[in-house]
Amino acid sequence: MEIRRLELLLELSRAGSMREVADLLGTTTSTVSQQIAMLSKEAGTALLEREGRNVRLTQAGRRLAAHAGTILAAVQAARLDLDPGAEPAGTLRVSGFVTAIRTSLMPIIIRLAESHPGVQIVVQEHEPAEALALLGAGEVDLALTYDYNLAPAHADARFDSLPLWSTPWSLGVLTDEAKNVHGDALAVFKAFAGHDWIGNSRNQADEDVVRIIASMAGFEPCLRHKSDSLDLVEDLILAGMGIGLLPSTRRTQPGVTLLPLTQPGVTLRAYALTRHGSSAWPPLALTLAELAREQQPDSPFSSAGSTAQTAVNNIDP
Repeated sequence: MEIRRLELLLELSRAGSMREVADLLGTTTSTVSQQIAMLSKEAGTALLEREGRNVRLTQAGRRLAAHAGTILAAVQAARLDLDPGAEPAGTLRVSGFVTAIRTSLMPIIIRLAESHPGVQIVVQEHEPAEALALLGAGEVDLALTYDYNLAPAHADARFDSLPLWSTPWSLGVLTDEAKNVHGDALAVFKAFAGHDWIGNSRNQADEDVVRIIASMAGFEPCLRHKSDSLDLVEDLILAGMGIGLLPSTRRTQPGVTLLPLTQPGVTLRAYALTRHGSSAWPPLALTLAELAREQQPDSPFSSAGSTAQTAVNNIDP
């Protein structure tokens, strides 16, 4: 298969229209159409199908586009190996949760804009399950996700994982109700067994953690409210509507107290995931190297320094 045609197919899977691909690559719509038609013949299957006046990739087209990303990454890596001085270039698509984007990715974007202007990064905010679905479908190149030590994510052989940082979590409650509550996580949970609880509307792991500790404490929690915003979680707590998990390092509003959770502790762990075999693509390899560099022992995001972590204060996960 022609590398150039695979590139056109990959860009079509990203852009969604032949006109956008033509504009991006400096060619014509008819040329894009002809090249994709020839690629279909080479592949021996239809890659496009009609959708009203437009076209979209068939299931086979989407699968080939995912392979094209890996193939083109390998080709570019080979070229870079032969010419180490070549400048990484391309559009890197990233999906991830807010904290990782703001604390880990944004500083890298700012640095690369100056040091490697040929690398363009496109950002989408998604919770872990959403980001992984996009990564698996080939719609993004890098997923920034998280799990909890008590609710670990399932390993997926399709993806390579780079651990980023970790931070402990506590239970957020009304300050007046926090008085005289002491002990380990089970004792803390048991003290609030009769309260309504707040979960996350787009990530099951938060609810799993609450249910696991509550079960160990001998009760079934009433998860009445759901929110993806930590600010809203605090507002609900202040309104007396429920209690919920919050980062231990968060600067809370007056009236909200964070009760430490120990034995078991609750730790959020952040990761960077890529499709297996794709990390050699220079823009992705460069970004992964930058992410790894930030996680050195002296990094404020490293697990060793998580108890002193201030960068995630007032940021939603």
